[in-house]
Amino acid sequence: MTSPFTSLFTRRRLLRGLTAATAVTVLATTLAACGGESDAATTTDTAGTVTVGRLSNGAAQETAIKVSEVKTISARLPDAVRQRGTLVIGSGTLPSGAPPLGFTGSDQKTLTGSEIDLARLVAAVLGLKPEVKRFTWENLFVGIDSGKVDVGFSNITDTEERKRKYEFASYRKDDLAFETPKSAGWTFDGDYRVLAGKTVSVGAGTNQERILLEWKRKLAEDGQKLTVKYFQDSNSTYLALGSGKIDAYFGPNPNLAYHVTQTASTPHPTRIAGQFSGAGETLQGLIAATAKKGSGLAQPLADAINHLIANGQYAAWLKAWHLSGEALPKSEVNPPGLPLDNS
Repeated sequence: MTSPFTSLFTRRRLLRGLTAATAVTVLATTLAACGGESDAATTTDTAGTVTVGRLSNGAAQETAIKVSEVKTISARLPDAVRQRGTLVIGSGTLPSGAPPLGFTGSDQKTLTGSEIDLARLVAAVLGLKPEVKRFTWENLFVGIDSGKVDVGFSNITDTEERKRKYEFASYRKDDLAFETPKSAGWTFDGDYRVLAGKTVSVGAGTNQERILLEWKRKLAEDGQKLTVKYFQDSNSTYLALGSGKIDAYFGPNPNLAYHVTQTASTPHPTRIAGQFSGAGETLQGLIAATAKKGSGLAQPLADAINHLIANGQYAAWLKAWHLSGEALPKSEVNPPGLPLDNS
């Protein structure tokens, strides 16, 4: 995932609503076991308006943004999509999601988050009705491959490896981070050797996993050990971090930065111990809308995003979700991504 705040429930709300949280997680896990897919509940807006930040449990400032179809852009859509009248949007947020990027809202059914809100804004520019499907992270790409999904908006990092199968329209910076207990006495400054002897959790199948495993390989060549651990969801990861079973969690900076704010007044406060570009040392990582290669969607998606940038809706969306620092000046089709050699 990047592959781009983490934990469906804040510590305070988790303590107050453990029963409800458990029920949601059980339901989501059941859905994942039945193919890793579910239709997500969506909200309805007044014509010409997309309201972002709804049902966010305080992760965002609810904001109504005026946006309507731009026919010069929608005319560039593939015929099949334009005639169907819907944009099928994939979100890799099962089972538990990750605020602020994508998670189940305060009504316990509606998918909310910054990623899906941008997808809804883009759909409005394209004159299409958004149809949202939720998947586990791995099955999101299966959905794109099979044609069940037109485009993924799910903190997907632009990588050169993924370009073999997908086409991209960039829309946000991709910065990764290490979250550690506040008491931890180490900081990551870009040198992977500081991770020697540590145990770090990461999401399976993500861009950050690829980077971490490359660092693990390099440390092994030097006779040093990095232990990588995986958990089913963010709640389990944070239980492990709080109990000392892991030294750090390596994930998307927005998720982790949000979680740090939620732990500040708890018995187990955390901190950001360092950041790293999702595209490696020499290139700024990018998050991108992701469609099947050859679909013809990347260009109209980029055009729609650039329309939102030029007219201020993009800035309003980022501000609502407290992500203004991750803004891009423009959307590009298939910009340079994480190199194949991870350099």
